[in-house]
Amino acid sequence: MNKSIIKRVNNIADYIIETNATIRKTATIFKVSKSTVHKDIGERLIIIDKNKYQKIKKIMNEHIETRHIKGGESTKQLFLRKKQLTL
Repeated sequence: MNKSIIKRVNNIADYIIETNATIRKTATIFKVSKSTVHKDIGERLIIIDKNKYQKIKKIMNEHIETRHIKGGESTKQLFLRKKQLTL
């Protein structure tokens, strides 16, 4: 594996562990696609550092468990903003 890829994978993993960031936010920060972040943390990280992989896996599972709540709250806020604009 290329050294620059290993460095990126470690940087992405460290960022997610420190900030509890989502895949989308991490991709934006590192200026890569969401697919790249998924591949980095899902396939490459386990080869590079299994301890970090376990921490990331735990964080991602928490995100998956709460995404329906966040999505519902976002939709609620959207409709409240639209309602206020029409008043």
